[in-house]
Amino acid sequence: MLLEKTILYCDSTGVGSTDLVLAAAKKRAKELKIMDIIVASTHGGTAIKAKEAFADPKLNLVAVGIAEGYRENGWCFTDAEKKRLEKEGIKLLVASHVLGDGVASSFTEKSGGKSIEEVVRDTLYRFGQGMKVCVEIVMMAADAGLIPMDKEVMAIAGTAAGTDTCIVVKPAYPRKFYELEIREIVAKPRNLA
Repeated sequence: MLLEKTILYCDSTGVGSTDLVLAAAKKRAKELKIMDIIVASTHGGTAIKAKEAFADPKLNLVAVGIAEGYRENGWCFTDAEKKRLEKEGIKLLVASHVLGDGVASSFTEKSGGKSIEEVVRDTLYRFGQGMKVCVEIVMMAADAGLIPMDKEVMAIAGTAAGTDTCIVVKPAYPRKFYELEIREIVAKPRNLA
């Protein structure tokens, strides 16, 4: 069987592509009957936009934020933002990144070198920051038990703010990384800079 599909290549990264990526994501999710969407969101804005774009009360929408270790950078959800997402029926996950920023990263910062997680992260960055984040948030949501493991899911992320990347994924837990499959690229930035 041969399947031909279109990939949306964004001219820019981040916010400027958000509406187009969400429209493409909704279309492809509907075609594949995907009801589990994982979206990276720093302060909830992208998650709310995804909720509005998909507009389906049966949708399992998981917003993945950054761990509390980054509060000093201003990248963490506030209590008000968390409450707003919960009120919208969006599941919230805040955890350490599985592709770096854990214990191994503290050793590499001090002693040099790269952990396996950082090598995987840096490889995925060749497709763009959003691709790395998409893969990462799927594994994080899987580990938290927020998505089914026997169905394809969709991950949406971006570069800095907004969204510019969307993939269809067969999920896997971080400890079973080799079982993860990127089945489709729905959207990605064409230029990474």
